[in-house]
Amino acid sequence: QVQFVESGGGLVQTGGSLRLSCAASGSTFSLNVIGWYRQAPGKQRELVASISRAGTTSYADSVKGRFTISRDNAQNTVYLQMNSLEPEDTAVYYCNARLTLGVPSGYWGRGTQVTVSS
Repeated sequence: QVQFVESGGGLVQTGGSLRLSCAASGSTFSLNVIGWYRQAPGKQRELVASISRAGTTSYADSVKGRFTISRDNAQNTVYLQMNSLEPEDTAVYYCNARLTLGVPSGYWGRGTQVTVSS
C-alpha cells in the first residue's frame, strides 16, 4: 500500500510559478510510473504529466513546455514545476501511481489546490 501527500499549491497570478511536491510512503518499492493529475470543478480528472523510475517523462499537450515533472527516487518524492501559469491551470492537483495500462491506484490523497488569477 502506497500513500501520497501533495503540497505546494497556492494562489498565484497569471504568469507565475509554483512547485508541487508529492511525498510517497508505504510500499514504494513497487512504484514505477507516477503521474500528476488535476481536476477542475465540473470536469473529469486528467493526467497532466508522468515520469518513470528511469526518468522517462510525458506531458499533456496543454502543459508541455510550461510544466516539468521530476522525481527523487531516493527520497520517494515527485515534483511538478509549473511555470507561466494560466487561469486554465486552476484545479486540485493530485499525484498517484500509474499501474497496468496506465490505470491509477484507487486510493487518492487530498490533493493540493492551485488557483491562478488574472
